[in-house]
Amino acid sequence: MDLISTTSDLADACARFAAQPFVTVDTEFMRETTYYPKLCLIQMAAPDGFAVLVDPLAKDIDLKPFVDLMADEGVVKVFHSARQDLEIVWMMGEMLPHPFFDTQVAAMVCGYGDSVSYEQLVNDLAKAKIDKSSRFTDWSRRPLSEAQLTYALSDVTHLVKVYELLVAQLVETDRGAWLDDEMGVLTSPETYRADPAQAWRRLSGRMRKPREIAVLMEVAAWREKEAQTRNVPRGRILKDEAVIDIASSAPRSVEALGRLRSIPTGFERSRTGTDILAAVERGFARDTADIKLPERGRSRGGNAAVVELLKVLLKAVAEAEGIAPKIIATVDELEAIADDDLADVPVLQGWRRTLFGEKALALKTGRLALSTEGGRVIVRELP
Repeated sequence: MDLISTTSDLADACARFAAQPFVTVDTEFMRETTYYPKLCLIQMAAPDGFAVLVDPLAKDIDLKPFVDLMADEGVVKVFHSARQDLEIVWMMGEMLPHPFFDTQVAAMVCGYGDSVSYEQLVNDLAKAKIDKSSRFTDWSRRPLSEAQLTYALSDVTHLVKVYELLVAQLVETDRGAWLDDEMGVLTSPETYRADPAQAWRRLSGRMRKPREIAVLMEVAAWREKEAQTRNVPRGRILKDEAVIDIASSAPRSVEALGRLRSIPTGFERSRTGTDILAAVERGFARDTADIKLPERGRSRGGNAAVVELLKVLLKAVAEAEGIAPKIIATVDELEAIADDDLADVPVLQGWRRTLFGEKALALKTGRLALSTEGGRVIVRELP
């Protein structure tokens, strides 16, 4: 089993894939020691049985034919759990595959549960077994073993059958449009732009003061830029715990920084320590008037019981319709509905409103009842 290692062979393979209605795609990468994923292998297969493995680490290979194939509007690009694969494609040329299909999202719509694994779908739909022994191997080392190559190829060859059967189910149930919102998030460039100015958001949950948020914004942005520039994981620059500690304590001197338990001894007198103190000062220089505090849970007071009822309703509806609950609504959306019948949330729009939103509003106003029968929750409309 040979790897494609030249641009000309890759171009020939991509030309053949371009003549197909769809191509299944997967990648193997490493990112334990880097900020950006290191692409180590590309796998592709087509419905006519043609399949290839591409070596991105081969000397002088140009991956442009692959990027062009990803941009080809005449070919559907099929992935499973595509988030990280699409990040890699985005890094190659600041474009995302289109048209695009994620079998994990489709499986949730077809009733296979939340975040169903590829192995489960292959077992259930393709009636095949995958040897997972090579899953966590080092894909950057050469040569790759036959076991690694066989495993990697199975990630796309079985996906052909999985895709075809899921599409058939979507057509049969007329649920194709239900995927649009989820697919839209995955194919939005904003999903993959690592903007340092937004890095603070993933750490802001415990912050309750505008000044803390201001310092957090600057320290998190500094760390993100450093990690990107040096291509190392964020934690190699500064642990999340330390970033939060700095934002809460706002040290403005070397001595104050050194007193923080999350900062290693001597760290405060390094160049990095100087950079951190400069970021803290930028945080103090910010105008806090425009800083919006992170929202607390909306329904932790009198509406908590309503939220719990809506969760039960959601599970009942999801089971009855054969669809994963997370595709219908999130907990945040249920909290919003508990607070406001006119909440501007996806679950009160389109097919989600028809499927669940109207029932949720009816439950709130006493026009719907929940009961149990044979161990299952039954939803009943009241006169």
